[in-house]
Amino acid sequence: MSDQERLARYVQTWRSACTDFVALARTIGPDDAHVATDLDGWDVKDNIAHTAHLEAVLAGAPEETLEVPPAPHIKSITGHYTEQGVLARRDRTVAELADEIEDAVARRYAALLADPPTDGSVPAPKTPGGVPWTTDLLLGNRPLDVWMHEQDIRRALGRPGGFDSPAAAHTIARFAGGFPVVLGKRVAPPTGTSVAIDIPDAGVRTAAVVGDDGRATPTDRTDTDVTITLSPEAYVILAGGRRPASTVTVDIEGDEVLARAVLDALAVTP
Repeated sequence: MSDQERLARYVQTWRSACTDFVALARTIGPDDAHVATDLDGWDVKDNIAHTAHLEAVLAGAPEETLEVPPAPHIKSITGHYTEQGVLARRDRTVAELADEIEDAVARRYAALLADPPTDGSVPAPKTPGGVPWTTDLLLGNRPLDVWMHEQDIRRALGRPGGFDSPAAAHTIARFAGGFPVVLGKRVAPPTGTSVAIDIPDAGVRTAAVVGDDGRATPTDRTDTDVTITLSPEAYVILAGGRRPASTVTVDIEGDEVLARAVLDALAVTP
C-alpha cells in the first residue's frame, strides 16, 4: 500500500469515527453528561468537549489560552493543553459541542479531499498545540483518539458497542503494533522469552520474542512462553491505560508471573 493510499484510509476511518461519535453525543441527555468516566477528572461532557477542541483546532480554529487551575488529574504540559480546550467549553451544551465537531470535521474533510496528503513522513501542517508530529502520526492518531473517547463514554454510561467499526479495527491494530516495545523495553524478560497477545473476537494475534540485544521483535511462533487471551474491550481498556489489569478478565497459558508483568505494562497511550 502506498503512502497516499494509507493516509487516505486514515482519513476515511477518522471521518467514520467522528460520525459515530457525534451520533452518540446527540443521544446524551443532561443527566448523563456529568457521569464520571475512566479518565481522571473528566466526565462524559468533558470527553466530548475535548474532542470538539482538537477537531476545531485541526480545522483551523485559533488555539485557546486561558488559566488552568491546578488539579490532580493534570500531570503534564499535554494535560494542561487539553484541559484548556475543555474549560473553554464549560458553558456549551452537549448539542452545541456535537455541532462544533460536525462542522469542524466537515470543513477539514473537505480540505483533505481537495488536497490529499501523499507523504506521511513530512511534518503535519497543523497539530494540536503544535506538537512535532508527522502527517502519518497525526492522521493515524485521530481515529484512535476519537474512538477511544467514544468508548470512554460508552463504558461510563453502560452502553457497549462500536467494536465492529473501522476505527475499532484501526485502534486495536495500532495498539498491537506497539507490543514489542512493551515486552522488550518495559517488561524486559530474558533473551529468548516470547509472549503472545490473542484477541480472537477481533481477529488479532500479536507475538514478540526478545533478542540478544534485549529488543523484542514480532514473531510468528505459536509455541510462545506465554499466551494471553483477552476480549477486544479488555485489550482496549489495558492498552489504552484506562483501568488496571486486575479489573478485566483474561486467560493465561504459561508463566503467570510473566503474564501479569506484561498485563501491568500493556498501556501504550500517554
